[in-house]
Amino acid sequence: MTHAINKCSAEETAACCCVDVGTIMDNTDCTASYSRVFSSQAEAEATLAALTEKARAVESDPCEIAHRIETVEGGVELTIDFTFACEAETLIFQLGLR
Repeated sequence: MTHAINKCSAEETAACCCVDVGTIMDNTDCTASYSRVFSSQAEAEATLAALTEKARAVESDPCEIAHRIETVEGGVELTIDFTFACEAETLIFQLGLR
């Protein structure tokens, strides 16, 4: 006699052999990073403000935002790390940038 429910590994649900979300999103990757070279300081600062606003819209607890603006060959480089309270917020933020 065959069973309707498949036998699956620990990372899969018994009902459909789909991967459990907890095995993909285990809150070990809560940081989203961004880096780009702009032609001016004003463009870099405007992008920083826009991305900060997007991060604030996603956060449940305050998102830690660490940024650096440096003059480099060819312009101004903006580097930002957004550290969210959970990995789901990081994913939502990243998907919102697409």
